[in-house]
Amino acid sequence: MNIHIRKAQKEDCNRMMQLIHELALYEKAPEEVTVSFNHFVESGFGDTPVWWAYVAEIINEDNSKEIVGFALYYIRYSTWKGQRLYLEDILVTEQMRSKGIGKMLFDQLIEVCKEKNYKGMVWQVLDWNEPAINFYKKFSNVQFDGEWINCSI
Repeated sequence: MNIHIRKAQKEDCNRMMQLIHELALYEKAPEEVTVSFNHFVESGFGDTPVWWAYVAEIINEDNSKEIVGFALYYIRYSTWKGQRLYLEDILVTEQMRSKGIGKMLFDQLIEVCKEKNYKGMVWQVLDWNEPAINFYKKFSNVQFDGEWINCSI
């Protein structure tokens, strides 16, 4: 299996939205995905993008390609730390998990942090998502913070 990690392109948005819906189903919240396709595309590939992403693409023997995962991020600013990469979502399709694809995507984001001199990477994980928690525990410097409470309005 030939797996290629590359920057997401506008043409990838349809598949990425499919994967976002797959993630929402997995997280038991399919009704929470309310972003329109056009807004999603504009937010990533319009005049002032607010998110960036990498996709994991399988290149088959017949040279057909299929996106089987993605990592979408944006830059947040910490008054204490400076610019930090915020990993909004990382997903590998269920049938392609445990093949190292998630690690490849995560490693790519670590490289982005180093190249851009960001002061770290942050993300959230649901407390019941043991497979994801165990995935993150494999990285040497990951810290879990049970002190902060998430809020939204």
